[in-house]
Amino acid sequence: LVGTIQMEAVVSTQSTGAVKQPLFTLTINERFNKEGGFIGIYNWIMGDRSAQWMGFLTRDVMTNANSYSEAKDMLMKKELLAPAYYILGGNSTGEGVVITRSLKKVEDVQSLNITEGRWYLLQTNYDPWEDCPFYDDRRTPGNICVKQWGQENFGFKSLFNVLTTKPNLNKLTVYTSLMSVRDEIQTWLQDCKTPCTPW
Repeated sequence: LVGTIQMEAVVSTQSTGAVKQPLFTLTINERFNKEGGFIGIYNWIMGDRSAQWMGFLTRDVMTNANSYSEAKDMLMKKELLAPAYYILGGNSTGEGVVITRSLKKVEDVQSLNITEGRWYLLQTNYDPWEDCPFYDDRRTPGNICVKQWGQENFGFKSLFNVLTTKPNLNKLTVYTSLMSVRDEIQTWLQDCKTPCTPW
């Protein structure tokens, strides 16, 4: 539609977050993996154009998907130039998923499931089925903070508190972005004052 906002996004070299109101939110998080993006880039340079650049896939999803399920389907099917975590949120209860991607396939899918006690999903730059490295465990303190707030008290204020508390806030944190499929997207540039962990 000409003259109407289709989506809002926050883009950096480290991650991208976008909202297509009132349908879904999407965040892309870098996945540290031995099968890194350098393999995908090399293949692309050598003439293999079967994989898609993450930025173009994000744009395609945000432009063409008209529902949470369409967005999820698109994110799970395309070959990628780099491994990634896709964090997708919808507008209905239970619509939330972390999709762990390698270059060619889906490695894992974690979904919200309120009846099983998964009322939130927390994703850092490490595979959820593996332990975080001792020098960069943001998952454990993040989970502790979320559980201390509790489901009934959780909202933008508490989420901002979790994301801007050390060690989740560190020297590699460029910005903190909060998105709501119904309301808004808020973004703050970050600067972790010393003493602060490098990652």
